[in-house]
Amino acid sequence: MPSLFSKWIVVFMILFLLVGSKKHPIYVSVIEIDQNSAENTLEISCKIFTNDFETTLRKTTSLKVDLLSSTDKISMNNLVKNYILNHLKIEVDGKNKPLHFIGYEQSEESIESYFQIEGIRAPKKIAVQDDILYDYNSAQMSIIHVNIDGKRKSSKLNNPDKNAVFKF
Repeated sequence: MPSLFSKWIVVFMILFLLVGSKKHPIYVSVIEIDQNSAENTLEISCKIFTNDFETTLRKTTSLKVDLLSSTDKISMNNLVKNYILNHLKIEVDGKNKPLHFIGYEQSEESIESYFQIEGIRAPKKIAVQDDILYDYNSAQMSIIHVNIDGKRKSSKLNNPDKNAVFKF
């Protein structure tokens, strides 16, 4: 029977392998959609693991992709913006709405990008089409949170599912 010490060694080795590598056991993006009733907007943030996002972006460009310390911030902004706009669509009360890119920043182990939809007063239905990083990993999932008029609703999408509807 193995000793308690040898069990801890095995646990430590497993944790070291998981934390020490650039791979991680979960592939997820998180979308937050928040109503700003004072400005009649929806504020959207997309949080994606940095290494997964950079790997995916490298497949779409000949540019050197470095979202954390790039000297070419304009090109990186365009890469982030274009990728998200191609993989995230939002419909409000039956009408497709354009997302306006605000920017992105590093947040812990991830990249958080920001968008806004203008001219939104009191939405009753928000439909989200999201396949962010589905082309990167078949185990990719997306968590979507929508906050409207103080009410929070959430949904989880597993690749290949890409549509979620929220009614308020």
